[in-house]
Amino acid sequence: MSKNILPLYDRVLIKRMESEQKSAGGIIIPDTAQEKTQMGIIEAVGEGKITNDGSLRKLTLKKGDKILFGKYSGTEIKFESQEYLILKEDEVLGIIQ
Repeated sequence: MSKNILPLYDRVLIKRMESEQKSAGGIIIPDTAQEKTQMGIIEAVGEGKITNDGSLRKLTLKKGDKILFGKYSGTEIKFESQEYLILKEDEVLGIIQ
């Protein structure tokens, strides 16, 4: 039986996209020298943000969106040998179309 992570409230679960293995000049970059990419695909979204008046505002983001996020955004987690990032919708910088 496979388990899933469902983020709470206005949080989203991200799987980072693979970083480039070669530089623009064709030089192969070793894993130890690569920076983690700041792009990812949304795997799951929370129910929404609770506003000041107590109502629930649905999130703009949805599962499958490709996004950009800040270098130090979110919390990294490891679940069933996969690495994910959980962050708030406010931390997402943009959607890649």
